[in-house]
Amino acid sequence: MLANGRRKVAFITGIFGQDGSYLTEILLEKGYEVHGLVRPTAQRREALNHPLRPGVKLYFGDILDFESLLNILGSIEVDEIYHLAAQSHVGVSFKTPYLTSDTNALGTLRLLETIKILRVRVKIRFYSACTSELYGSDIPAPQTEETPFYPVSPYAIAKMFQFWTTVNYREAYGFHASNGILFNHESPRRGTTFVTRKITTQVAMIACGLSESFELGNINAVRDWGHAKDYMYGAYLMLQQPEAGDYILASGRAYTVRQFVETAFRVIGIKIEWCGTGLDEVGIDPVSSKVRVKINPEFYRPLDNENLLGSAEKAKSVLKWEPKYDFESLVREMVFSDLKAVRTGKIYSNTWLDWLVDDHHSVSGSSKASQTQSIESSDDQGPNGVVKGSNSFKRVE
Repeated sequence: MLANGRRKVAFITGIFGQDGSYLTEILLEKGYEVHGLVRPTAQRREALNHPLRPGVKLYFGDILDFESLLNILGSIEVDEIYHLAAQSHVGVSFKTPYLTSDTNALGTLRLLETIKILRVRVKIRFYSACTSELYGSDIPAPQTEETPFYPVSPYAIAKMFQFWTTVNYREAYGFHASNGILFNHESPRRGTTFVTRKITTQVAMIACGLSESFELGNINAVRDWGHAKDYMYGAYLMLQQPEAGDYILASGRAYTVRQFVETAFRVIGIKIEWCGTGLDEVGIDPVSSKVRVKINPEFYRPLDNENLLGSAEKAKSVLKWEPKYDFESLVREMVFSDLKAVRTGKIYSNTWLDWLVDDHHSVSGSSKASQTQSIESSDDQGPNGVVKGSNSFKRVE
């Protein structure tokens, strides 16, 4: 709450992602009004035919569309912008380098230019979501804010552009703009195409007798894993500082993908033993003698960071940030969540919007029909405070 009694207003790009969901919950608990940017896909339009949590307002638009950003932000008296939207899959970036660069690099530039044009840069505080992928494989660990960048994927190259563009606007135009260099952060809300969630979903499927085994790529890659909820609280803390800066958020402990697999299986009472070498290596359940994990060379990246381990000493000292989750508790929460999802038949269903739906205000059949009728008669406003249309963005009161 501001001194004049007005609630703080935050704008989040990528609000439907793992990070956006946790950040929204944190900000709502802090009393914020939260606005989010939503790409207008048919699936999302359908999913949004539900009442949303109080304090949340959504706008159909795209980080690729400069005009939509200008119209949306021009209609909101915003205090903080959290830029999370990205093509965030490293492996996919090798197959879609143009889209990845346009989204991650130029998307950030469009957003910062929008703020500059609207002449609100002195007031708005800006958070840029960067990544540990900025560091190269041969960089000594632990990596700090002073460690040189050496990106090894189109995703990381685009994120380096994002990082330095944010710094440039901070130094050239006086933006309160901070970069969060976040090491790997996971949760039950992580997409199932990412390796950690792929592991926990498959372990849950095996535990419930619905699968025998699954395939992975480089199981010797080392990563510093934390919980997305902890890291989004760190992002919030960055924008509460009197001066902007760049901060690493990391657990300070590193594990291999192999160890993540072993930890996930331990949650369901299976001890994995490894046999063979290279591409012929397999993970076996010694009790049943069944092969549970196989290596597939198609899942290897053309280039990969082998050893990512971060030091969050600056964040701990300046932001007073401390993660609450350790590696074991993170993996345990993910496996238990996926076990529940398997048992309820929702393991691969589109439940990514559940966190945003207001459970206290269900829509009856008659009221929903009435609501649908009013939506169809309007060109600007969609259901429950969602603004639609690319050329007529308006704030929904």
